[in-house]
Amino acid sequence: MADLGQDSGGGGHKKGPGVKKQARKDARVDMTPMVDLGFLLITFFIFTTTISSPKAFKLNVPDDSAKDEEQTQAKASGAFTVMLSKENHVYYYEGQLLPDGSNFKSSNFKEIRSELLRKKQNTPEKDFVVIIKPNDESNYKNVVDMLDEMQILEIKRYAIVDIAEGENALIKITEGSAAAGGQ
Repeated sequence: MADLGQDSGGGGHKKGPGVKKQARKDARVDMTPMVDLGFLLITFFIFTTTISSPKAFKLNVPDDSAKDEEQTQAKASGAFTVMLSKENHVYYYEGQLLPDGSNFKSSNFKEIRSELLRKKQNTPEKDFVVIIKPNDESNYKNVVDMLDEMQILEIKRYAIVDIAEGENALIKITEGSAAAGGQ
């Protein structure tokens, strides 16, 4: 509480005989209730705020009751396979990989977005699926970047699967010929 005390000590000057001395008032404020109120408010806000949950993208998993063959099949005309390799190299093909590898193409992360967008626009949504296949030489950042592309382009159906031996061999041959051509 506020406590007003009077200082009875002499510190004032008299200007003459018969002049009454002005009483000096010293105001002292007790801060205890203010500190209590502050802590009550802090406690109130801590208990009433909601902790934000981390934002993650929704992952749709296949139904366990379906047969394995039905779960992994995709319509060949709507499939777009992306293979990730070392040094941010991206390889892709549409549909099924032809035996001679003529539909196997090389790209990078800047160009793959336009290819994905083109395929998405030319394919019915229910048939369009992107298959992401990182090889042993790709890094985690490349996989995350490709998942980001799925979110940016609003591609709802995609899967991350293991790369086939034939596809991996084709990547090695392509990278080997590119390295030999560059020397």
